[in-house]
Amino acid sequence: MTGEPRGPQLTRWTGAEPPIEQAIERIFREARLSPSRWSNGPGDRYAAHSHSYHKVLYCLRGSIRFTCILETGEHAFDLAPGDRLDIPAGLPHSAIVGPQGVACMEA
Repeated sequence: MTGEPRGPQLTRWTGAEPPIEQAIERIFREARLSPSRWSNGPGDRYAAHSHSYHKVLYCLRGSIRFTCILETGEHAFDLAPGDRLDIPAGLPHSAIVGPQGVACMEA
């Protein structure tokens, strides 16, 4: 058993204010991950796809909805600034960017 979650896992940011990018980057570095940043405009979409690696993603600004395709059906996860989504390797997912656009950091 590898200890990795079998399905997607959403962790809500609990701070009074969203974290600054440097704080999120520090979380990745402490986990020995090399993060990259990306952003998209309002309404941009990502078609269903999967990755060969476990994806760790934080929403920095704006919002985005990820839809993960599980054996039990589709499950949507809405991310706001500071929220983290873990998507296991091989799990199909799609995404649509919220009305204000989005900026994310992932590894």
